[in-house]
Amino acid sequence: MGNVETAPWVWVIVAIVAVVLIVLLLLATGRRRKAIQQKRDDAHREKAAEIRRDAENRELDAREREAKAARARADAEQAQVEAARLRQQADQQATEAKTLRDDVNERTRKADELDPDIQGERRGRGNSGAASQENPGGGSHADRENPRSGI
Repeated sequence: MGNVETAPWVWVIVAIVAVVLIVLLLLATGRRRKAIQQKRDDAHREKAAEIRRDAENRELDAREREAKAARARADAEQAQVEAARLRQQADQQATEAKTLRDDVNERTRKADELDPDIQGERRGRGNSGAASQENPGGGSHADRENPRSGI
């Protein structure tokens, strides 16, 4: 009869061993899942770090392009200022040239008034006062005497 009494204890031991094996199996599976999850998390961290580095590089590129654009705007503005300065200088020189030309014309008129040959021509034509009538050659007395004047 001893065999019958040991049979329940054997089943209890078998059940305990089975439970221990199941627990060990679950622990091993959990560790494996954690290891797989850890690898996945590490891969995601690396990918995130790569994306951040790429974003930082793009940020630097964007800043560089903004700086180039600002320099180009400043260069364009400087060119506009220089163009305005050159226009002002051109206007001033044109005004000076007109003043000089008016002075030359006034001096030529005075010289023509003093020149007896020009005065004689005016008297002979009726002294109309128009330059084209005074000098049909189109120039002053000095122009007629200068062979290089083209007249």
